[in-house]
Amino acid sequence: MNPGPHTGANLPSLRSHNSALVLDLLRTAGEGGISRLELAESTGLTPQAVSKITARLRTEGLAAGAGQRASTGGKPRTVLCLVPSAAHAVGLHLDRDELTAVVVDLAGTPVAVRTAPFDLGAGAAEVVETAAAQVESVRAEAERHADAPGTAGGSGTAGTADPAADPADPAHPAGPGRLLGVGVALPGPLDHTAGVLGRVTGFPQWDGFPLRDALAARLGLPVVLDKDTNAAALGLALRGPGDSFAYLHLGTGLGAGLVLGGALYRGDRTGAGEFGHQVIQLDGPQCDCGNRGCIEALCMAAVARGDLAEAARVLGAGAANLVGLLDIDRVLLGGRAVAAAEERFVTGVGAVLEERARGPVVPVAMADGGAHPVAEGAAQLVLAPVFGHARVFGRGPVRG
Repeated sequence: MNPGPHTGANLPSLRSHNSALVLDLLRTAGEGGISRLELAESTGLTPQAVSKITARLRTEGLAAGAGQRASTGGKPRTVLCLVPSAAHAVGLHLDRDELTAVVVDLAGTPVAVRTAPFDLGAGAAEVVETAAAQVESVRAEAERHADAPGTAGGSGTAGTADPAADPADPAHPAGPGRLLGVGVALPGPLDHTAGVLGRVTGFPQWDGFPLRDALAARLGLPVVLDKDTNAAALGLALRGPGDSFAYLHLGTGLGAGLVLGGALYRGDRTGAGEFGHQVIQLDGPQCDCGNRGCIEALCMAAVARGDLAEAARVLGAGAANLVGLLDIDRVLLGGRAVAAAEERFVTGVGAVLEERARGPVVPVAMADGGAHPVAEGAAQLVLAPVFGHARVFGRGPVRG
C-alpha cells in the first residue's frame, strides 16, 4: 500500500523528513492547533518520536502551545500550533515593466509588500541592484511591522539574515525570525535548476546570465529562480486540491504554469509551460520569439487594440489545445490583462472550451492566488521544501 501524504518513518536518518511532516501538519491545522496524539496518528510516527520532534520545534521557536483540548479519557491534551512569525521568505516578481516584492510568514501570509516601476531591459548590473534594493526595502518594512507595538514577533528578530540557511533542506528548519531566502519569478524561458536565464521573450540579451547566483552574492541569502507562471501555479497548487490544472497568465506576455496530478510540471529541462509560443496561425504576425502566428503575439495584439473578445477567443483556442493534450481538470486565468476584464475572459475562454469539448466541459475560473499571486508564489519556492512538499514542488515529469 502506498504511504499517505503525511506518512512518517521512525528512523534517525529521516529526522528532517519527519520534522517537515510535523511542521506541515501544524501549518494546515492553523490557529486551532493539533495535539501530539493527532500528529502521531496522521504521520504514523510513535508518540515518543512526535514528542521529540515537537520539543525541538518548540525550542527553535517554530511551534508553541495553543491551549488544551478536552480528552475522552485521562488528562486534557495539549494542543500545539505553528508560529508563523518564526521565519519568513521573500517573493520577488520581476515583470517586464514592474517589480513586486513581498515578505510572507511561514503560513504564507504577506506581512509587507512593495511594488515599483521596473525595466527588465535595463541591463544585468542595474536589474540585480534594483532587485536587491527592493528586497532590502521590503525586508526592512517587515521588520518595522514586527517591531510595532501589539504585533506578533515584536521582539524585533523577524527578518534576521542567515546566509548559511538552505531553504530546500528541512533538516535545518528556520530559527526564530530567520529569513529563509528569496524566491525570484520572471518571464522565461530559463533554467530553474541552474538558475540561469534563457532568451527571455523581448529581452534576448539575458541569455545565459546566472541571475540566481548574482542575486545570492549581492544579498548574502539563498535564492531560488523560476518562471513567473510556475511560481503562481505552485502557490495555487498549495492552496487547492491535488488535481491537474493549467494556470494561464496574460500580462505583459503570455505563459502557462502546469500542475499535473498535484505536482508542478517543469519538464526534464525545466522548459515546460511556454504556452504563449505555440503557433496557431502559420502566416500570422511576427512574434518577439522569432516565430510567426504565436498565440502570444495574436493575443497581445488583440488586447492592444481593445478587442477583448478576440483576445479571449485566441486564449481559449490555446486552452482547448492544453485540455485536449493533457486532460486537465481546470483552467485558471490570471495576469494584469485578465484582471482588468475578468468576466469577459472567463466567459470567452469558457465558450471556446465548451465548443471544442469532446467530453465533460472543463471549468474556467479566475485564479485565487492572493493579491500578488506571482510574488507570493515565488516566496513558496522557498517555503514549500521546508514543509516537505517535494511532490507539489516538482522538478520534472510526474511519475507514478
